[in-house]
Amino acid sequence: MTSRSPAATTKGRRHPLGLGQVSITGGFWAPRQARNGAAAIPSGQDQLEKAGNLHNLRLTAGIGEGEAIGPVFADSDVYKWLEAAAWEYGRNPDDDLLRRIRELTAVVAAAQREDGYLDSVVQLRYGDEGRYQQLVWSHEHYCAGHLIQAAVATVRCTGERELLDVAIKLADHLYATFGDGKTVDIDGHPVIEMALVELYRETGTETYLELAKWFVDARGHGIIERHGHAPAYFSDRVPVREATTVEGHSVRAVYLAAGAADVALETDDTALLDALKVQFDHMWSTKTYITGGLGARWEGEAFGDEYELPADRAYAETCAAIGGIQWAWRMLLATGEAKYGDAIERMLYNGFLAGVSLSGTEYFYVNPLQLRGAAHADNGRSPAHGRRGWFDCACCPPNIMRTLASLDTYLATSTDDAIQLHQYADGVIKSGDVELTVETAYPWDGTVHITASAPTAVELRIPGWADGATVNGHRVDAGGYARAEGTEIELVLPLTPRVVGADPRIDAVRGCVALERGPLVYAVEQEDNAANVDDLHLLPGAPIAEASELLDGVTVLRAQGRAGTGHRPGWSFVPEAGDSVGEEVEVVAVPYYAWANREIGAMRVWLPRV
Repeated sequence: MTSRSPAATTKGRRHPLGLGQVSITGGFWAPRQARNGAAAIPSGQDQLEKAGNLHNLRLTAGIGEGEAIGPVFADSDVYKWLEAAAWEYGRNPDDDLLRRIRELTAVVAAAQREDGYLDSVVQLRYGDEGRYQQLVWSHEHYCAGHLIQAAVATVRCTGERELLDVAIKLADHLYATFGDGKTVDIDGHPVIEMALVELYRETGTETYLELAKWFVDARGHGIIERHGHAPAYFSDRVPVREATTVEGHSVRAVYLAAGAADVALETDDTALLDALKVQFDHMWSTKTYITGGLGARWEGEAFGDEYELPADRAYAETCAAIGGIQWAWRMLLATGEAKYGDAIERMLYNGFLAGVSLSGTEYFYVNPLQLRGAAHADNGRSPAHGRRGWFDCACCPPNIMRTLASLDTYLATSTDDAIQLHQYADGVIKSGDVELTVETAYPWDGTVHITASAPTAVELRIPGWADGATVNGHRVDAGGYARAEGTEIELVLPLTPRVVGADPRIDAVRGCVALERGPLVYAVEQEDNAANVDDLHLLPGAPIAEASELLDGVTVLRAQGRAGTGHRPGWSFVPEAGDSVGEEVEVVAVPYYAWANREIGAMRVWLPRV
């Protein structure tokens, strides 16, 4: 059985360790994975039933009567759920879960056309003559990509090939249909690129890698524009190899970049990889929120201009954080550079984790960094509604499920001479004949104790924020990897709370500060503060106290600030020497990911400094 990892490459500077080699056993992440497996995944199938996604596939398979229900990409949510179920089975085998996978796989297989085509909504609404006629919006390749990813996960985690046979038949159909000398067209929503590369890794069939490369290189040459659409939204304005940044719809952009990174890895294409390095760096330095959130605009769910990062109007879709993690992971495998591990950590603990409730069954689609007390719920995706059990556009919930179920695979890699730890969690890591036991209460405590079954070399990522970190008592530099050898290794990461200032080029939060501790960004919620959160200012230099007292035992930060803006109207207030803004108050902050798990009220990450 191939390495049970979502990116099981044998190329690059680092080799991923999959399920069976890495297992999270306790600490911060284990309860979240347990809730995901016990509650979210079963209820997710129920939600897909209620929403009609499963109904569509059954109708296409000749079971029942009716019409297609839901959006054109309805099948993709089923496939993401199947992928989540597969990774969960690989992590924690369960007969009932396997039964669910088998039953749904049988329906999917029955829905497939003889020539390999499969898309239930198109088949039901438009018939065979409707295939690929509206590819800019139909998501046919997008759905195919998620089916392929689910099939690869299923065979890797269960050993059963039924869904893989469906995926191979579909991929062969795509190869016969698209490319030079065939149909020259691309889907409006990337993901097929990642999927085809992973299918190549699983099967060794070169045509899948060839087609993935074609889809990557076909972008930026006027295909979308030929159909009468503005190309930037679809990541089709500039060829991938020539782009210097990301633009347009944030999820589309990072999915495409992740697929391009897969192609670069498998073809040893250094020029493509170099272009992706430039794009990632520019995104991370100018278009990424402090939470790791991606996408500044509600309009088009899109990236904005450089430093266009409004806190209250942030879109920062949960799926974009997931896509960002997938891209950063592939860049880490390709280059071995610690900055990509730092990026994964920031997105994972903040931009991603905020998207799911502590119970594991309610979700945010959009993740702003500020919610005003008087905010109105302007549509079903606004956090002003609170977390929701499902959405009409339900891409985020099953995406969260599959990420949590496969999270173990993002922790560690290996090379010929060492094991690398990129993220820190209680667990067991096996590479060759060596087994590492990792014990830590991270991110609440910065001590990570590693016991090896035999003397071995371990390379530990030292986050860029971790000035003063030590390995076995010796100080090490932040922002890279520290190498240690032996059977007992202790890493200590300082978790002193930090006050960080906003880049002055971000107009919306110029002059503001935020609180961080370890990998966590903090938010001030009305629930914990007597003063009006909309009017809070933070006092510079005031001590910050820590306490663990609520929300599953999170570390709470307590600082000092002032409340109120005086009597002058906000549009005319100009501070003068000696001015004092309001009365002094305590400011209580909780980790950003934990906000909105009680009452929905005012929240903000960035606070003006007095």
